[in-house]
Amino acid sequence: MTRPSHKRSRKAGLLPGTPVHLGADRGSPPRMLLLHYDGEQFEEREIADVAATVAARARAGVTWINIEGVHEVALLEQFAQAFGLHPLVTEDIANTSQRPKLEDYGGYLYIVVRMLSWRAATSEVVSEQVSLILGPDFVLSFQEGIEGDAFNPIRERLRTAKGRARREGADYLAYSLIDAVVDGYFVVLERLGEEIERLDAELAGSRTTGVARGIQLLKREMIYLRRSVWPLRETISGLQRAESALVRASTAVYLKDVYDHSVEVIDTVETYRDVLAGMLENHLSLLTTRLNEVMKVLTVIATIFIPLSFITGVYGMNFRYMPELGWRWGYPLVLGVMAAIGIGMLAYFRRKRWL
Repeated sequence: MTRPSHKRSRKAGLLPGTPVHLGADRGSPPRMLLLHYDGEQFEEREIADVAATVAARARAGVTWINIEGVHEVALLEQFAQAFGLHPLVTEDIANTSQRPKLEDYGGYLYIVVRMLSWRAATSEVVSEQVSLILGPDFVLSFQEGIEGDAFNPIRERLRTAKGRARREGADYLAYSLIDAVVDGYFVVLERLGEEIERLDAELAGSRTTGVARGIQLLKREMIYLRRSVWPLRETISGLQRAESALVRASTAVYLKDVYDHSVEVIDTVETYRDVLAGMLENHLSLLTTRLNEVMKVLTVIATIFIPLSFITGVYGMNFRYMPELGWRWGYPLVLGVMAAIGIGMLAYFRRKRWL
């Protein structure tokens, strides 16, 4: 599968903290959605500029701003100025090739996760970077907006006041967003499992054309999944052990559940990798066995024709004085001897169970 290239050479020579967008351009302006809520009230609306967030933060409650599209660097700099973000954070948000990580900047936490989805049209995994800024009473989420959005169930729970999200703080919202991302991994793994079962059925049957290529493509997907999931486990573990006052002890309990899910995802990925490795070995073994069967048949045919070729070679020497050439029944006699030799050799091979 071809992944979008991130040409880091564009950043060569620039000062640290200079934001340069590296990644796919979603082809449309960024979309900003503001949600503000507490135990009694809920507000949801799209905003056109960063200034609209100031009034929302002035009120009591939790403010969540979701931005789809990080290709406009000027907009990222406006958020950095409004929320006091470090230039290195802005740079990392624009650079969409970051691995999952956690960074503590004192007044806020910067969290990077990889959102995975399954593209059915091309049977491949699509990955996009999600950057989360967790503050005392706000959460900023920056998505590339390439394909899909795993946060819709979170919004629905906030709208309908289901669960405890409306009664909790910003740290619980950040946990919910990370949990939604991890839940999406299981959907991707389910699709990959179906692809593995399909290839395994082809491997067990008579159709093996393209199986090796399919296995190799899935192995590449597993490597990509592994690179996305392993650092995530460390990130969640860091959130659990964080000494920051932004993560309360009550939320750390839920983070442990997400940590367990990430470990389960890693175990499944490793299992699928082992299964694919075994399938590839079985495929190569099957090809070798079939090749051996073909070579055995060709060897038997060649072995049968060796004495027959010898006989025809003897009578093809064209010596003048060969008594058999004058025999009336010489030709059918030689053909009969050749047929008898061939039948006898076939019977011998079958007796030895070579055929």
